[in-house]
Amino acid sequence: MRPVLVTGGAGYVGSHACRMLAKSGYLPVTLDNLSTGHRWAVKWGPLEIGDIADSARVASLIERYKPVAVMHFAALSLVGESGAHPSRYYGNNVSGTLSLLQAMQAGGVNRFIFSSTCATYGEPESWPIAEDTAQLPINTYGRSKLMVETILKDFAAAYGLRATALRYFNAAGAANADGIGEAHEPETHLIPLVIAAARGERGPVQIFGTDYPTADGTCERDYVHVNDLAGAHVRAVEFLECQDGFHAFNLGTGRPYSVRQVISAVAAEAGHAVPQQLAPRRAGDPPALFADPRRAREVLGWSATQSALDEIVASAWRWHASAAVIANANAEVRLAV
Repeated sequence: MRPVLVTGGAGYVGSHACRMLAKSGYLPVTLDNLSTGHRWAVKWGPLEIGDIADSARVASLIERYKPVAVMHFAALSLVGESGAHPSRYYGNNVSGTLSLLQAMQAGGVNRFIFSSTCATYGEPESWPIAEDTAQLPINTYGRSKLMVETILKDFAAAYGLRATALRYFNAAGAANADGIGEAHEPETHLIPLVIAAARGERGPVQIFGTDYPTADGTCERDYVHVNDLAGAHVRAVEFLECQDGFHAFNLGTGRPYSVRQVISAVAAEAGHAVPQQLAPRRAGDPPALFADPRRAREVLGWSATQSALDEIVASAWRWHASAAVIANANAEVRLAV
């Protein structure tokens, strides 16, 4: 099996990418400091505990495993927190990535798949969003990701790095049959928040604004099943075998769903209404954000195949139900001890 070093492979998208790598004949080697990742999510290859900023640690892993590529997911990603603590975000997301790239360069690894984000586009004035849409991020998180993309372009031009930046829209869903799914603390993503409200694990889900110029007045977003995202990362490893330079791809469906549509889909899965509460608009929430996925389809050879809203919600619902069972069982064991 061909090794791939996966930074942040104990996290949400990273663990799903490891699963897909293993199914495609690769050995995923996870490097994670476990600050937000989970040991239980590392199932398809070795877990190496460490930080991307530790150059000696990264160099030793490259020497030991001799990876054919690096997939880079290790990043801080909370938009609100990024504004309150920019030093942490630029330190980890930018400086840490630079340190990782330098270790790769010294170790002779020249394929790099970067977990980027649609947050680099900021608040575009029109949709769908193509890769040549102006990148004008409005928060520290988005700016940190855009800075890394700039570094990748320069490394490609100067050092021959082969790199792809995969700009996600809204990752969602779970590979629940294999025991992995979305487990953030704190949770900020809509679908797990709605599921938690439906399961009575939190209060009503808040709907921020009902007067947007959309079909039902609530914000619309492009949801992509995490299994589809994982598949795009494997395609990127193969793409870079014969492609020089830097390449960027939007990973989305081109089909947005509104907040109310998400709530309705969860209600259908739950079999009852979801408690909800209307709230004012939040600053920085565009009416709609959705991708033009044509370049990923035509150049990368990727398209979303599991990202219908009902399929995403069903997989996420099953994951959260199973995760709750496991959590309750573990709590009972602790009480018994």
